[in-house]
Amino acid sequence: MTSPNTPLIASPAQGRAETPIAFIQAIVQAYALRDMDPSKALSMAQIEPRILKKKTARVTAMQMELISGAAMQELDDEGLGWFSRRLPWGSYGMLVRASLTAPNLGVALKRWCRHHALLTGDIGLHVHEHSGQAILQLDEARDLGAFREFCIVSVLRNALGVACWLTDSRIPLQATTLRFAPPAHRDSYKVLFEGVTTFDAPTNSLQFDAGYLALPVRRDEAALQHMLQRALLLTVRPYRRDRLLVEKVRHTLTHHPEHCRNADDLAAWLHLSPRTLHRQLKEEGASLQALKDAVRRDIAMDLLLRTQRPIKQIAQAIGFQNDKSFIRAFSQWTGRAPHALRQEAVAQKSLTPKSPRNPVR
Repeated sequence: MTSPNTPLIASPAQGRAETPIAFIQAIVQAYALRDMDPSKALSMAQIEPRILKKKTARVTAMQMELISGAAMQELDDEGLGWFSRRLPWGSYGMLVRASLTAPNLGVALKRWCRHHALLTGDIGLHVHEHSGQAILQLDEARDLGAFREFCIVSVLRNALGVACWLTDSRIPLQATTLRFAPPAHRDSYKVLFEGVTTFDAPTNSLQFDAGYLALPVRRDEAALQHMLQRALLLTVRPYRRDRLLVEKVRHTLTHHPEHCRNADDLAAWLHLSPRTLHRQLKEEGASLQALKDAVRRDIAMDLLLRTQRPIKQIAQAIGFQNDKSFIRAFSQWTGRAPHALRQEAVAQKSLTPKSPRNPVR
């Protein structure tokens, strides 16, 4: 997880104070259970002890990040007192690492939930689909006491943050359900969870478009190491990317080219207007032409390196009327001509030493 010594340019107290003081009070209570002093962590986050008694007080996201990181290290508990046994430093990072090799978010989340049960049996997590919705559900196996709200909110937000990070996508929530009664600071939930939040519900859950479960996992070990330097950002701040439409368009261009003759055909296939298609792609930092080029490039690279098909046939296969237009476009995409790329691959393959058929043992 994050290190409390991570340098931050701005003052922790700067920014909008929207995190309820109840969560800071819960962290202080975790110190009390261990007969430890929270003063250092409070000071590091620039939280004055006197505001702990003020029910309407709020802190900033940065203050929440700093005190949580400091407390996790000092208490050696990433659960911050929530569970019947401590979660040693690095526990949640281990869960994310176990999900890196999943082919898509659905598999990754199922792994994350299953492995969470190895850390504690006090709560149970699972993912399922219903009527086009993905539902991430948290079940309470025991009374979490004074830590109940803080635990449920933190675990659900962390799971959502991990899902967004794994797919590099801002996953918008359609609904949040919570089994506890609305707290005095219920107005904070407009910031904590996107969409409608329902209290006194039958289950604790997050609900979002099931289409996100098909998104590929886009992270690797190097990205994980970088993320772990400030992992608490996944919990305390909303992720800002959204690639769902980009992935839908990319999938359609690759697997249903017959519906991609023009923007109107593609928009109709995706149940959008052409104007909405272009606008949403722009909001996601993409364009239809750029996605078309990327898909064409990927298919061309595969055919060049995996087959011996002539350049002219490859050009026709990806929608070019002649090989000259294809060669010009491919050179712009990759900086190399198609035949040069193929020759380089063949030359590199010939230089790769082959293992002897009868190695000496």
